[in-house]
Amino acid sequence: MEQIVQFIVENSTYAPWIILGLVLLAGCNIPISIDVLMVFSAFLAATTIPEHTFALYLSLLVGSYFSAWIAYWVGRKIGVKLLHFRYFAKIFTKKRLQKISAFYEKHGMLTLLIGRFIPFGMRNCIFFTTGISKYNFVKFVCNDAIACFIWVTLSFFVYYSIGNSYEMLKQKIKMLNIFIFVACGIAAVIFFLYRNKKHKKGSKALDKNPGLDS
Repeated sequence: MEQIVQFIVENSTYAPWIILGLVLLAGCNIPISIDVLMVFSAFLAATTIPEHTFALYLSLLVGSYFSAWIAYWVGRKIGVKLLHFRYFAKIFTKKRLQKISAFYEKHGMLTLLIGRFIPFGMRNCIFFTTGISKYNFVKFVCNDAIACFIWVTLSFFVYYSIGNSYEMLKQKIKMLNIFIFVACGIAAVIFFLYRNKKHKKGSKALDKNPGLDS
């Protein structure tokens, strides 16, 4: 991901298109973190290319929505066959698939909404499982349209707000680091003085009662 981020920075003018392509690739279960791309895009919009803010947001929204379609159809068409490969079997374990499938059957829309906020492959696992179970595609895309919109909009603009306040946050972090450093220094001095005082008291007690150390 570090190389990808560096590439986007170097080609920030084309960032929305690059982000869109990478998010779509993530739907094929290629190890690309949409969450990292979300954070990075929002910070990029807030600090480097504010003129592309809407384009970056739109690329994440469209990319995330159609990325789910890809994962759904991968699961529906070749899901069972893919589970024979070790890489996919590790991600889509039988236990995980059963849990997601049962939860989806019971809660539907809520599963997609919650799943959109869960990183580390769980999001794709839900879409993949939905495809394997051959859940109605029209219902899936309608439910996920709402879930995707809420997740992308909320996440992007929260990260964007933080990015906008980057300099202020940086100053606060510096002040916090100074405070922690000073507090640790004072605590170390107090601890040293306390131990020194205790040691002196112990030495005096031994001088008064020499028989105690025998």
